[in-house]
Parts: sequence; C-alpha cells; structure tokens
Amino acid sequence: MLADTRPLRIPEFRRLFTAQAITVVGAQLTVVAVPAQIYGITGSSAYVGLTGLFGLVPLLVFGLWGGSLADHMDRRTLLGVATLGLILSSAALAALAFAGNGNVWLLLAVYSIQQAFFAVGQPTRGAIIPRLVPAEHLAAASSLSMTVFMAGAIAGPLLGGALIPVLGYSWLYLLDTVTLFATLWAVITLPAIPVERAAGSPPSSPGLRSVWDGLVYLRGHPVLLMSFMLDLVAMVFGMPRALVPEMAHVDFGGPDEGGLAFAVLYAAMPVGAFLGGVFSGWVSRVERHGVAVAGAIVAWGLAMVGMGVAVTAAGGSAGALLWVAAAFFVLGGAADIASAAFRTAMMQSAATDAMRGRIQGVFLVVVAGGPRVADVLHGAASPTLGAGPTTALGGLLVVVLTLALARPGTPFVRYRVPLAGARG
Repeated sequence: MLADTRPLRIPEFRRLFTAQAITVVGAQLTVVAVPAQIYGITGSSAYVGLTGLFGLVPLLVFGLWGGSLADHMDRRTLLGVATLGLILSSAALAALAFAGNGNVWLLLAVYSIQQAFFAVGQPTRGAIIPRLVPAEHLAAASSLSMTVFMAGAIAGPLLGGALIPVLGYSWLYLLDTVTLFATLWAVITLPAIPVERAAGSPPSSPGLRSVWDGLVYLRGHPVLLMSFMLDLVAMVFGMPRALVPEMAHVDFGGPDEGGLAFAVLYAAMPVGAFLGGVFSGWVSRVERHGVAVAGAIVAWGLAMVGMGVAVTAAGGSAGALLWVAAAFFVLGGAADIASAAFRTAMMQSAATDAMRGRIQGVFLVVVAGGPRVADVLHGAASPTLGAGPTTALGGLLVVVLTLALARPGTPFVRYRVPLAGARG
C-alpha cells in the first residue's frame, strides 16, 4: 500500500526529488502569502481572485512557449535559466514587502513575472523526467513528486498562517528565495539533456508554428485530450482556493489576515493529497487509467459539495464545522492526487521525446491554468452567492460534467496500460 520508491534509485531523479523537498515549503509560503497580502491590503476576495488572472496570462503564453523551447534546446540549460528567474522574482517580492509596499497592482505584476518563469520551467522539468525514469515507473515517480509537494503544501500554510502576523510577508518571501538555490544545484548537476529526434529531422523552431504543431499532435490523441478536458472541469469549477481567506474570516470568524481557520483550510487539501501519496502503492497495479481518473474526479466534486455545505452552515463561528469543511477538503485532496498520478503517467509515456516539451506545455496550461480561472470565477461569484454556496455549486457541476464526458464506451474510459512488473 505504501508509495513505490523505485524511481529514487536513479541518482538524477533522487537529486531533483531531494531539492524539491527542500524548496517546496518556501514555495508554498509564497503561495499563501500573496493572496493573504492582497486580502490584507484590499479586504476583497475579488482582488484575491485577480491572482488567477495575473497568473493565468503568463501561464498561457510562457507555458506553451516554454514547451516549445524545451523541444528546441538543451533542457538542463533551460531549466537552470527558469530556476534563476524564480530566485530573482521571489527576491523582488521580498524586497517589496520589506519596503512596505501597499500597491496591489505592483505586487500582482511581480507575481505575474514569477509565474512566467514557473511556466517555462515546469514543462521543461516534465520533459526531463521520462529521460531519467523508465516508462513503467512514471506513475510512481509522479506520485512521489506530488507527495513531497503536498507535504510542503501542508507545512507552508500552517507556518504561513502562524508566521504572517508575527514576521510579516517579507521573511516568508525571503525564505522562498533562499530554498530555491537547492533546485538550482540539482539542475546544474544533471547531465546535458538534448532533445532526441528522428534521424535527419531538423531541430524545431521555438515559435508559433512549433506550438501549433504540438496542438495538432495532441488533437490526434483523443485519450490525452480528454484527460486535459476532465482536469479543466475539475479545477475550473471545483477549486475554491480564492475563497479560503473569505471563508476563514467571514464564515469561521477568523482575523482578516492569517489565523487558525485560514491555516487549517489552506492545509487541508494538501494533507489529503499527502496521505493519498503516502498510500499510493496501488497506482502501479491499476490498468484502467481512464476509469481511475474519472472516478477520482467525481470523488473530488462530491467532496467540494460537502465542503460548501459545511461552510454555508457555519454562520461565522469557528466551531466543529470548520473541521468538517477541512475534512471534505482532505478527501478532495486524496482524490486529486490519484487523478493527477494517472493523468501524468498517461501524458508522459504517450508523446515522443521530440514533442514531449510542447505536450508538457499544454499540460501546464491545463493543470496550472485551470485553478487560476477558478480563482477569477469563484472570486466573482462569491460576493453574490457567498463562499459556501459557490463552492457547493462548483462541486456539483464537476460531477455532472465528468459523468457526461466520461461516458461508458468512450476511448478514454476504455483506455488501459500494461501493468508494471513486480516491485523489486
């Protein structure tokens, strides 16, 4: 039942994994600090929702372009440049906070630059992993990476919620900056990773034509296309991340910055995902990946319905219903990591190495862009409906749309992969 750790026997993957374990807490401190700082400046979930817009645009542009670059140049070099950009943008956030910046638009602009470097780095990293890890271990490698990410996502909100009132935002951003050097070290120690192409094939050009070729390639793989569509459904309609500051303050009676309810709600989903990853040994024994993805997304939607009902019933009191809402978010996190492990393995193993960066770019746009669209939609709907009803309605839409798209007999539902060999 425990996680399959065979990918950690590969030194290059182990170094990347170790660096991720070091940097993830700092990264999650920034994820918590930015919306909390914006809510502290403005007192508005609508402004918090703008983090979705300011994050989405660079993800769309640089995610696709970064994937094209990853199919054009040495991937180790590109990942190093992207990591250095993350270090500099995190340092800029810290400098602004130390200077006492109260301009939300300047904060959003630096955040947008940071997301651009993130958008270049992620598809590059995704294209590197299949060159380091055998195909039959990709689901396990994905689960391990997401598990350590979620461990940081647990510690980050708990530390952030507790430390924001004590230290302020500046030190949280500075810690993120320092820990990113571990990732830079892991990237520098990788071997050169040039793109593998068919004999006689010229290098792709990192332009619009290259991006379009990747989209055309994806259109010819309906199983991968449906996996992206289902993830968009789950995240766009079912991710209430932008509403957490409002839930903590209005529905559970916490302070307008940080506090117990804020920390508990932000940490709940990562707790579920972390537990799901720890007990993810079963993923290597599942053959029907399409069915597994659809079932996990339906479970996610039902968990969001339960969370929304609990938030609505709280009525401004941080009593037992806070823990009920958090428990549903925990269940949702466990369902989400299961879905993500299967989708990542399907996507990484299906594309050729020469197209892998561009497909990873589309994957990033879907996986990271979906929650940012959700930030905007949830932030816009909450002033009218309230945080709880908005969350419950979104979860219900996830269930209905998933059942409609993943109908029995479709290629996605019929999709199977050969089982990996016995664990060594």
